[in-house]
Amino acid sequence: MPDTRNNDAEILLDDVGMVYTASDGRNVQALTSVSMNIQKGEFISLLGPSGCGKTTLLRIIADLIKPTSGRVLIGGETPGQARLKRKYGMVFQSAVLYDWRTVIKNIELPLEIIGVTKEERCKRAAKMLDLVGLSEFERHYPRQLSGGMQQRVGIARALTLQPEILLMDEPFSALDEFTREKLHIDLLKIWRKTNKTIIFVTHNISESVFLSDRVCVLSPHPGRLSAVIDIDLPRPRTMELKDTAEFTALVSKVRNSFEGV
Repeated sequence: MPDTRNNDAEILLDDVGMVYTASDGRNVQALTSVSMNIQKGEFISLLGPSGCGKTTLLRIIADLIKPTSGRVLIGGETPGQARLKRKYGMVFQSAVLYDWRTVIKNIELPLEIIGVTKEERCKRAAKMLDLVGLSEFERHYPRQLSGGMQQRVGIARALTLQPEILLMDEPFSALDEFTREKLHIDLLKIWRKTNKTIIFVTHNISESVFLSDRVCVLSPHPGRLSAVIDIDLPRPRTMELKDTAEFTALVSKVRNSFEGV
């Protein structure tokens, strides 16, 4: 189902499709006719079960793979042009930190790669570390941090290049429920302070409702956009929100929107 918001969106997907060639030579339709507009500063969740194409769609937006049909525009430019301008920050399912580098040095790494001066690297990395609440751990190594703390380092590293868009691929899926809930609050605080556009991939319905402005539901076989649901809950959001009738009703609405699952 197309998203009918206006075409001056920060991110525009127009009839995007993706076909893979399987090892046996068969063509596999991973995505079909996905259209949506994402406005600057929105928090969008791509929600769906395994195999619905949500990570594929995220990778297309990030210019990691090319769609086989349709078009994607990032602020009127191609994903490739946006990537060259470093408009993206990426956070993965695991933090992917280097064990032999301290926390601060892990955050500085993208800046090292592009040749930012040492003084500027230190300044920007320290600022991002403070943003995620880990300034006192800058000299620690990843093995000395909890899983939740490692993911916060990953978020800080993604933000250190000052991207306009933060792409997050199930970043909390491996964490326990208590840590995940803490990071939900932390992420919303970071989003509010930075005003980034966030696209968040998840298969957790409650998580998507709690975090998002809109939940984009993808259904599988082949992957398609089956619903776009506005989450009109007040912000800032707290854990008490999950105990309200409004939250429960939206979770049910999202759950009932799936097709062919």
